[in-house]
Amino acid sequence: MVAYIKNLAVEKKRWLSRDSFSDGVALCQTIPGAIAMQSAAYVGLKARGFRGAAVAYIGFGIPAFVFMLVLSVLYKYGQQASLTVSLFDGLRALVVALMANAAVSFGATTIKNWWGAPVVAAAAVALFFGVNPIYVILVAALVGLGLPSRAGVTDKDAVGYESSSERTSFLRQGLLLLAVSAVVMGVLYAFGRQLFDLAWTMLRVDLFAFGGGFASVPLMQHEVVEVHHWVESQVFMDGIAMGQVTPGPISITATFVGYLVAGPAGAVVATVAIYLLSFTLLVLVEPYFDRFKRNRYFRKAITGVLLSFVGLIVAVTVRLGMDVAWETWTVLLAVAAFVALRLKVDVIWVVLAGGVISVAIGLL
Repeated sequence: MVAYIKNLAVEKKRWLSRDSFSDGVALCQTIPGAIAMQSAAYVGLKARGFRGAAVAYIGFGIPAFVFMLVLSVLYKYGQQASLTVSLFDGLRALVVALMANAAVSFGATTIKNWWGAPVVAAAAVALFFGVNPIYVILVAALVGLGLPSRAGVTDKDAVGYESSSERTSFLRQGLLLLAVSAVVMGVLYAFGRQLFDLAWTMLRVDLFAFGGGFASVPLMQHEVVEVHHWVESQVFMDGIAMGQVTPGPISITATFVGYLVAGPAGAVVATVAIYLLSFTLLVLVEPYFDRFKRNRYFRKAITGVLLSFVGLIVAVTVRLGMDVAWETWTVLLAVAAFVALRLKVDVIWVVLAGGVISVAIGLL
């Protein structure tokens, strides 16, 4: 999706330069949130300021939200049908393959030194034995401060943002968005406590989901399955599978959870909350990012955080795998899906093919 956004914004529309877009992707990889969503917002921000960012963000997210809402309704009222049961038996096995592939891919780009592996292993063990993933992330950031620095850019290379007026404008608009969000949260707390709990949960997931959409899965799984008990683990896996056939990031699973918890209103609240803080951070941080990315302490803390997410994804893969009713055909399906993903087959084709195979087996 990022490559498509680049082609549209840089080559076709010429809204910004290649270098500017590359800087934006680096920013989106550093702050929490779904990278594709953030990249779309960054393009809007550079092309038309705050309003452009908001329009791009909403426009990019609406198709995924609509698809997921429709799938959630169909799931709620059709999950007991025999073919549906067979379908999701197969899709749950695919989810394990998806998570395993994410762990391998994320690890390959994140573990660059020998000292990265112990951090990954410690994070995986901590989450597997029930430690709150937010605590794991915070400890990993502190551990990252003690990790060896890479040679190269130092703090002295940091520079300020070129336009102080633009910086002030983004800061004011970002703070206004935070203020409005706080008021809305207050209204939900007073008149809709269930919606407030749903929003507060998704806001926390969004705030700590560094490294892209898959990074939200361990956090969301911990909150909605283990803390609030809103859905069972198998149902959560079904939501992840459906999230992979929608035109958006995997964090759109929040729509599915929100719908099952509180109907259409819950779907809207959960979807807005899962993307709100990361969007606000993009607006607030973008003018200062050049300074942040050259600060060695910031880089080291982010390195620790990203290493912890590799471990968290590994742990969630194992825990989700324990919840699958494994049979010979589901094992073979999961292995085939993992191999296909490693061979760079598009994930949507893997999920659709797995769904067709699962339904066919259900008909036998």
